[in-house]
Amino acid sequence: MKISVKVKAGSSREKIEKIDGSNYAVWVKAKPTDGKANEAVIKALAGYFDIAKSRITLLTGHTSKQKIFEIDV
Repeated sequence: MKISVKVKAGSSREKIEKIDGSNYAVWVKAKPTDGKANEAVIKALAGYFDIAKSRITLLTGHTSKQKIFEIDV
């Protein structure tokens, strides 16, 4: 399944909010440097969907706030 994620890096707290069927907003504490925010988002999504991090792939948006992830459920 593919999901669209709007990332808010450098937040004071971490949370995930489902906007609609395949759109999510994710707040992470990590700063968007050296891919740390991307890793934090993958970790947060893995916890949210209760799956291993290895089953989540970042398809597009490596340096953007808007990202598309493939989740192997």
